[in-house]
Amino acid sequence: MTIRTILVDDEKLAIQGLQLRLEKYPDVEIIDTCSNGREAIRKIKTEKPDLVFLDIQMPGFDGFSVVKGVMEIEPPLFVFVTAYQEHAVRAFEANAVNYLMKPVEEDKLADTLARVRTRLAEKRSAEEAEKLKTVLAEVAPDAMDQLPEDGDPNADRYEKLINIKDRGQIFRIDVDSIEHIEAAGDYMCIRTADNSLILRETMKDLERRLDPRVFQRVHRSTIVNLNQVRQVKPHTNGECFLVLDSGAQVKVSRSYRDVIARFVH
Repeated sequence: MTIRTILVDDEKLAIQGLQLRLEKYPDVEIIDTCSNGREAIRKIKTEKPDLVFLDIQMPGFDGFSVVKGVMEIEPPLFVFVTAYQEHAVRAFEANAVNYLMKPVEEDKLADTLARVRTRLAEKRSAEEAEKLKTVLAEVAPDAMDQLPEDGDPNADRYEKLINIKDRGQIFRIDVDSIEHIEAAGDYMCIRTADNSLILRETMKDLERRLDPRVFQRVHRSTIVNLNQVRQVKPHTNGECFLVLDSGAQVKVSRSYRDVIARFVH
């Protein structure tokens, strides 16, 4: 899989530095570079790249304006490159795969490209599935009736209810009512809007039972229900707080900040 890539930055040295760092990745093909936002919009629409590394602060059209300017087509994946930490939340709200601080660090770049490969593979798999469904609808319409409505063969394998024995009683908890889950060794604290219950289970085992499209790790010891999130509040050092429907706040550590991009997707 070749990742067709465009680099956008008004600083020539920044583009050259990123080009050098990307040379070690044989699956990344730099098809063009742009020095301003207007040029970037034109090239993205013409070249239709898979990925764009996009500087945020540029004269005229900034990085966010570029994203808005290509929404009429199927947009590429964006990685924002910035010297300013305060742009992090807006970057995620613009559905960036990640954002990188200048100067770009090698390990952060490697992690970002790993995320890009995953997102592209998921996208291409979905496209192939849609093509297959179209063909099936034409040549074997009866088979279409047997497919899950959302096309996900695993849609029904995740828990809808969790039984929790706590304080001598057994509680049946609807997983949709769970706001977040906190780990304490081999115990999980299951928090809903009006209750907190203790479940004896490891976080790894509990994660297997929950739909990853809804429940995501946001900290080494915390899982959050993304459907319960109503606000993102920036914090220091690339961290954020998620404000839940009940008003509770959950910290998102730097290691899991890509979760924000997933739930605003």
